[in-house]
Amino acid sequence: MIALPIAEYYRKQGWEIHWPICREFVSHMYRVAPQIIWHPVTTDSTGYYFYDEPMRVLLEVGCDEIIPLYQALTNHPEFSQQNYFQHTKFDQYKYIRAEVPFYYKWQLKDCITRDRDREQALLEVIQDKLGGANEPYILVHVTGSTHRAEFNTEIIPKDIPAVEITEATDSVWDWCLALDQAHAVILVDSVMANIVDQLALNSDDGRYFIPRSHIGLTPVLGQHWTWIDNLQLPTASRTIA
Repeated sequence: MIALPIAEYYRKQGWEIHWPICREFVSHMYRVAPQIIWHPVTTDSTGYYFYDEPMRVLLEVGCDEIIPLYQALTNHPEFSQQNYFQHTKFDQYKYIRAEVPFYYKWQLKDCITRDRDREQALLEVIQDKLGGANEPYILVHVTGSTHRAEFNTEIIPKDIPAVEITEATDSVWDWCLALDQAHAVILVDSVMANIVDQLALNSDDGRYFIPRSHIGLTPVLGQHWTWIDNLQLPTASRTIA
């Protein structure tokens, strides 16, 4: 989600875009961004899927230009030796590396084709469980990567039910409408938070952000969020004790 506007920036200049992606994520991308040629890469214990296999795929299809967007990767110290590495967050790094203006990150809406029918269907599933289309709800997402956050649930009004975002669909984009129409969203730093921020979903007083990483791996947020404490924040995520 963070890098998709980079791909679109180059596509609009006439480039054909090839993008290796972990096989388990293909279902989340090929419908919303069919203009990109997605190459599924199988994840395994060797670690080759991080760099070696994607590079092999891109070279095999004859790409003229290859832009790795890693800011740090084992066995590739040249990424972290860039003169801007120590001074940027990881998303800023990607845009500097790709020579794309950083504000393009928030032009995500121009890079995707939303499936309104799938979004509506998922919203109706939530509404049916709550007992009606007019019932307010709060969406909660506390699992990001291998981390599960905790927060003080007293911030949730007792008269508004909280619904936890699950893997009920094979596309994270199906949650867009539900995220936008929720009374509030409480989201750990994750793909869901990125989608909400980059698409400006929900309202300024309805977004709650739970950090999980140190400053270098926390994205720059373009919308207003209320930051709340992560009660399970790892010690390594605290840059300043």
